[in-house]
Amino acid sequence: MPLTAAAPTRRVLLIGYGNPGRGDDGLGPAVAAEIEALAIRGLTVDIDYQLTVDHAALIAAHDVVVFADAMIGLAVPYRFAEVDAAQPATLGSHQVSPEAALALARLLFGHAPPGWMLAIAGQDFGEVKEGLSQPARENLAGAVAFLRGWMAEAGSVPVAALHRVE
Repeated sequence: MPLTAAAPTRRVLLIGYGNPGRGDDGLGPAVAAEIEALAIRGLTVDIDYQLTVDHAALIAAHDVVVFADAMIGLAVPYRFAEVDAAQPATLGSHQVSPEAALALARLLFGHAPPGWMLAIAGQDFGEVKEGLSQPARENLAGAVAFLRGWMAEAGSVPVAALHRVE
């Protein structure tokens, strides 16, 4: 009886970044932590305070990357859009945009996967404090549900992998 090879799992990278000590700025790390807890096969999760040039190697080692961050003044709970790596607005060692991170991956490692930006609306960024505001928690729940569905529909990971195995 011939053996059938399993469909390869795409290597997906989720980078959630922001400062959890600045209220809703912690939305990026929060979405990454919730998705990481699902233990999805083929998914690598990285949580950091900001994007840096060091992320380029990790990005280049994956088939698709999703950047997750909080956004001020977003009129919807979250926005998901493709990242255009062709023209990074700026490139510096202290502030790296998703576009610049993808461009660096291509320049330094010869591969930049398709990139997506998940921007989650927050409203409480001023004080030094832990925890998300109530509106940010609601936006987070919607963004997590969306991202799980997107990964299944886009074929990034097998649908069966979206169910946590104990």
